[in-house]
Amino acid sequence: MTFFEVVDPVFSTYVLGNAPLKEIASGFDWVEGPVWFGDLNCLVFSDIPNNKMHRWIPGVGTSVFRSPSNFSNGNTRDRQGRLISCEHGGRRVTRTEYDGSITVIADRYQGKRLNSPNDVIVASDGAIWFTDPHYGIQTNYEGTKSEQELPCNVYRVDPNGEIKAVLTDFNCPNGLAFSPDERKLYVADTGRMFTDDPRHIRVFDVGAKWALSGGEVFHTIVPGCADGMRVDSDGNIWSSAADGVHCLAPDGRVLGKILVPQTVSNLCFGGRNRHVLFITASTSVYSVALNRQG
Repeated sequence: MTFFEVVDPVFSTYVLGNAPLKEIASGFDWVEGPVWFGDLNCLVFSDIPNNKMHRWIPGVGTSVFRSPSNFSNGNTRDRQGRLISCEHGGRRVTRTEYDGSITVIADRYQGKRLNSPNDVIVASDGAIWFTDPHYGIQTNYEGTKSEQELPCNVYRVDPNGEIKAVLTDFNCPNGLAFSPDERKLYVADTGRMFTDDPRHIRVFDVGAKWALSGGEVFHTIVPGCADGMRVDSDGNIWSSAADGVHCLAPDGRVLGKILVPQTVSNLCFGGRNRHVLFITASTSVYSVALNRQG
């Protein structure tokens, strides 16, 4: 079986012919938000409609990590190794402390409730950046259908706790990632639900004091859309798509694809040397070893 599609010859050096795409967990409804815990040798991910988070351990299998999860979606870790989660149900971003208690990072902006925080990253200064589309409040499938109080923005929560709307011209911002040097910010726009909005990845220049400029279209994923994405150590962007994971060069060219039998929602690097790509796709979780590092 062919797991890879090489578009640029360099992509053949990124993948390993004897490293197959493996389905490591299945039986979910819509999986999202994979995050690797190297110190615990496990992957944590969300099954949004079932209101659960799961833990997968190599050689052991999958178990429930948190139930209910407040319809958690995207997850990451902060600079202290704590879990940061986006919750549709709570319309908030939270941090799981070392003792298991939950701290609310953000749930309102200018007195109004957030929509349904979707994806999240943490910058080198400890600030938390997250997207807030309306997907989790448009239906009762991935949360609770509710009134939308705010536009769909990208926010930054400074280390002092102050929340700022840093990007306000998106239809529905979704996945986001920094370049390795944090001089570029990539943000996917997957469009408003029930519309035919353009779907693409935009790129912003990051200046002094995290000021953003630019915002031109970097790439349009075909087929499907760029939901979640990650960046490897050389600055290549690995994005979700309807047919798998697309690897994009820093100039926006498609280098190749990892072909996945289900629609990919998100991904993360992990494993022993951050060389394994973990992929959440519809009802299953996959993994594949690469000649790349996250």
